[in-house]
Amino acid sequence: MTTSSTPPTVTDYLTGNRIPDVGAESHRQAVLRFLVEEKGYAREALWVDAPIHVMIADTPYHAKIDLIVKAGEPLAPCMAFKCCAGSLGSREREILAAARIFDATPIPWCVVSDGRDAIVLETATGQAVAQGLAALPSPLEAARQLADAPSAPYPKERVEREKLIFRTYDKDNVNIIRPGDKT
Repeated sequence: MTTSSTPPTVTDYLTGNRIPDVGAESHRQAVLRFLVEEKGYAREALWVDAPIHVMIADTPYHAKIDLIVKAGEPLAPCMAFKCCAGSLGSREREILAAARIFDATPIPWCVVSDGRDAIVLETATGQAVAQGLAALPSPLEAARQLADAPSAPYPKERVEREKLIFRTYDKDNVNIIRPGDKT
């Protein structure tokens, strides 16, 4: 029996390049296709593997957010996605934490999706506000929602806790390529 250390590949929807089909990559590809072909997002509005860098107890932690969708003029982050296989609910807390700590102000909405279904959460409250891929806003709807979204920083006293939550979930992710990994 021979084994191969090279993972299978899939054609990336956005670039056309062959990429490793590890983790939930096939689910992310389905989400990308849906956002472009069904919802009308421009490819430039989709940020794959957005780097997230945080300091936790004076130690840097580097990870990636599966997908950030941008809307408005100029383009600004409006939705952060966690693409996963299995139970969507089991990854809600991870993407909530990531959306809350990604930048100086939280990304207003976050989504967990397996490419067939989705749960949309309001980042500020953590409450589910919609379900299903069809419930995802179009670029125009997202731009309108983004203009009305709160733009205040996440409460400073809660940021450190969100960093710990994100890191805990992120370290549980398997079959992924982390920043700094050799491919």
